[in-house]
Amino acid sequence: MKVHKREASARGRSRGFKSNMTVYAGIVTYIIGLLVRIPLSRMIGDEGIGLVAPALELATLATIIFTYGISRTMTGLIRYRVKREQFKSARKVFHVSFKITIILAVILAVGLIFGAGFLSEIVVLESMSKKAILAVAPVVFLAALISVFRGYFNGNGFGVLVAQSQYIEKIAMFICMLVGGRMVYSYGEKVAALLQNTMVAYAYGALGVIFGIMIAQIITLIYLLFVFGVYSGTWKSQIMQDSGKRLETNGEVAGMLLSNGLPVAFVVIFSNVFMLLDQRFFNYCMNRTEQGELRTALWGAYYGKFAVLIGIGAALVCLAVHGYIAKISMAYDKEEYRMMRDRIGSAVKKLCMIAFPVAIYLAVLAEPFVKGFYKGENTLAINLLRQGTIIIVFYGIAYLFGQLMLKVHMMKELLLTLVIAFALHFVAIYFLVRKALLGGNGVVYSVIVFTAVLAILCFFFTSRKLKYRQEWVASVAFPAISACVAGLVAMLLNKLLLSMVGDIMTIVISCLVSTILYIIMLMVLRVVNEGELSKMPFGNIWITLGRMIGVL
Repeated sequence: MKVHKREASARGRSRGFKSNMTVYAGIVTYIIGLLVRIPLSRMIGDEGIGLVAPALELATLATIIFTYGISRTMTGLIRYRVKREQFKSARKVFHVSFKITIILAVILAVGLIFGAGFLSEIVVLESMSKKAILAVAPVVFLAALISVFRGYFNGNGFGVLVAQSQYIEKIAMFICMLVGGRMVYSYGEKVAALLQNTMVAYAYGALGVIFGIMIAQIITLIYLLFVFGVYSGTWKSQIMQDSGKRLETNGEVAGMLLSNGLPVAFVVIFSNVFMLLDQRFFNYCMNRTEQGELRTALWGAYYGKFAVLIGIGAALVCLAVHGYIAKISMAYDKEEYRMMRDRIGSAVKKLCMIAFPVAIYLAVLAEPFVKGFYKGENTLAINLLRQGTIIIVFYGIAYLFGQLMLKVHMMKELLLTLVIAFALHFVAIYFLVRKALLGGNGVVYSVIVFTAVLAILCFFFTSRKLKYRQEWVASVAFPAISACVAGLVAMLLNKLLLSMVGDIMTIVISCLVSTILYIIMLMVLRVVNEGELSKMPFGNIWITLGRMIGVL
């Protein structure tokens, strides 16, 4: 009997692990995409990262537009029809989506080919990025194809296969970007020696990174085509069992795709295009202050160091609250409003419990974090990190309530929020960077403005719609106070240990000691109870510790 129970428990854990890997695939693969910039900066230097930055942003923007604007839209339309056994209509959605996606991908790819010079020289003021931007054209086309197949699989209930394809793509991308960047950079060094221009090598390195992305996408597409071939017989047999009374026309399907997908596409654009704008203003500032020769390396430090560490911190916060979003929207759909509000409160509390210590630790341990993971000149990244980690908190709040706005059909409010945040970001960066010439500091302050406005407005509109009232003391104030005290301890340990044990050990010891103190303070202030502790990593240890010191 015990053996059967253990086997059942093991199967349950296995299913839970697979489910988590599927649900969190987007965030986990996003973290992998950020992590690759760390070894990349060692291979092609800050200059190479600075040159590849606009190409990466354009590729990411196009990929997200296809993923959210088309893939997720067609997923919903196909899922609706599959549940009603309207398999011919579901297949029609796939075919129409495929055609629209190909047309849009070709337009974007051609635009990149003919507009690469304009984008590099005028938009971001970085002419040496032209080669990398040109290479984004086939990346956009491949991203479009991948998004269509993923949308079809998701709509038919094959979410696990989609998640697998995401992991395959990001792991392949991690490897191929490094290999491509290194190999093409080595060739570029020879060309640079002939032309007596070292920047040429960095431009080739950036080109190699984009080639690596392209190869990873080809691998992913081959996998998706293989899966499509394996299950094509099943889908054909389903079509034979179709119970739909009327087959929708191409125009009807296209209308539904565009009417549902365009608003989401605008959300994606306003959420992600600001990085290109920031690079443009930053380069202008560097040129004006006679630091034009340093601008590429300095932006590479911002993009490859500061943005990576902030992005990983924000992703960890999103990972902590992502599971609540579906539960909250489920309660909303069932009109269980009290449960919905309780779950929002739990999500906010967990967000604050994670976001505050992550942001504060990263700020006070900025020097060992940057020097421990990166080579070269790190002064700018360290200074920016000390000032900008509040972005992690704001981004976490914006993510939670922005996703809820999507789930409860508040698209107009979300679009308005993004337009206002983007406009204020533009005003801030115009005055702080273009006029005041604050450089990297001005960029960071402008991003803080963007994320702060986004967080405040998302919280305001969602709270008003769902009639949610925030409990500020136990859920927000106490975690913030506890994180500040723990951060002070981390700062003191950093000063004591950095010269003695090195960067990585300083991070490990400081974070470990500070986290123990942080959890104890949360228990003393009654922010968390025994049930909540049991769900945390090493929950039994925290419970035992709490009982030993008499706070549980």
